[in-house]
Amino acid sequence: MKHLFKQGTDEKAPVLLLLHGTGGTERDLLPLADRISPASSVLSVRGNVLENGMPRYFRRLAEGVFDIEDLKFRTKELQEFLNSAAEEYGFDRGNIVAIGYSNGANIAGSLLFHYKASLKGAILHHPMVPVRGVELPDLTGVPCFIGAGSNDPLCTPEETEELDKLLSGAGAAVKVHWEPHGHQLTGSEVAAAEAWFNETFR
Repeated sequence: MKHLFKQGTDEKAPVLLLLHGTGGTERDLLPLADRISPASSVLSVRGNVLENGMPRYFRRLAEGVFDIEDLKFRTKELQEFLNSAAEEYGFDRGNIVAIGYSNGANIAGSLLFHYKASLKGAILHHPMVPVRGVELPDLTGVPCFIGAGSNDPLCTPEETEELDKLLSGAGAAVKVHWEPHGHQLTGSEVAAAEAWFNETFR
């Protein structure tokens, strides 16, 4: 998978896995990584699927309607890429915290839904429920931050509450942060994610 890796200054700090939104690149979320954990190593991955020329992590059939078979295939592809990247770059596979926005948050959520111990934690900005009707792995103690907009037309408050319930039901420690906005990623939401990360991983 097309990606960039930046070695951090603190080997014990979580490696940040950056996952962009639709139409983004592996450079989009680098400023978030610098703000949330500047000492961390960073692995930023570009989506392997193109939709009208825009990179994504998996196909969709319509807005808000996922191609579930492709989602499962691409989630497995990302999981295997993380395994090989840990070997290639010499970092601890068990010490990865994802930071995803929109489509990137959805593929990060899908990792949590499908693979036990795939992530040490996750910051999910405006995620949807990736897939329904599956039994989640044991997520006991896995910390998850969900940034949500109370006026988000793509990820409705009901969707956010359902995702919170599913992750919490599998044992994850979920913190939901609400913004009185839509689908955009605001500075105050990033500040809340930064504060949560420092409380959780420092």
